Amino acid sequence: MNNAEVHMTTMPLKRRVTLSAVPGLHWLLVIIPALYMLLLTFFPILKIMKLGVHNGESYTFQYILQVFTTPVYVKVVLYTFNVSLIATIASLLFGYPIAYTLYQMKSEKWKRVMLALIMIPFWISVLIRTFTWVIMLQDTGPINSILMGLGLIDEPLHLLYSMTGNVVGMVHYLFPYMVLCIYSVMQGIDQRLLQAAEGMGARPWKVFRDVLFPLSIPGVVAGVLICFVFSLGFFITSVILGGPKDMMISNLIANFINVTLNWHLAAALSIILLASTIILILVPILIFRNHSAIKGVM
Repeated sequence: MNNAEVHMTTMPLKRRVTLSAVPGLHWLLVIIPALYMLLLTFFPILKIMKLGVHNGESYTFQYILQVFTTPVYVKVVLYTFNVSLIATIASLLFGYPIAYTLYQMKSEKWKRVMLALIMIPFWISVLIRTFTWVIMLQDTGPINSILMGLGLIDEPLHLLYSMTGNVVGMVHYLFPYMVLCIYSVMQGIDQRLLQAAEGMGARPWKVFRDVLFPLSIPGVVAGVLICFVFSLGFFITSVILGGPKDMMISNLIANFINVTLNWHLAAALSIILLASTIILILVPILIFRNHSAIKGVM
């Protein structure tokens, strides 16, 4: 062994310094986002909501009580929950078969194509999508023209500026979320369970009913919660596709802030909307927390 080789073998190896070795870095990664959320999200929201329970001199519930004692405001709240429930159920009815079809597809190529088609709405502005439905749903639009051309209807259906148009626009927005929630859970189902059921003589519909559907319940619950919570806060869709009688909570809040300048009632409605959302999330968790199909998910 020559001198150069001896020198190389006796040289100490340099330690590589990585970001993970920086002391306290993991705390910074938690503290910085937490401060961001507190300063730019929670504090402004709390300050606005304070107006709903404070009249400038003392705390009061008069604004919240005013919402529940005024028939017009109660009607808006009930309409919001009604149309949100309809849109969520429609998204589930359309989304589950698509998710199941994706799960059953054997060709990875066509599966990727179908997923891309489902994801396309995410790449298009909500405003553009909503105005597209204005063209589709109007009395002289393609939908009415096709139905009249087939002889299914004698006169155009009133689809635009109604609850129907509102629901259609909402479902178009919510549909991808429902499909992805259900499909992601289905992907984790062990195929051997289905093969075992088929091997024991179960027909395809029974395999679906007794094995696949119960195991996909976590995805259904997640999709329903996400879609319903999103539905409660819709604004643009109801403004463009809904009629004068189809005002939702978000539209009423915007009207109080921008038109009547009644920030106290706007804040009271915001508190009601936030409380309703929290309850809607907590109730299913409390009810189904011990359910065998979703235990460990919630």
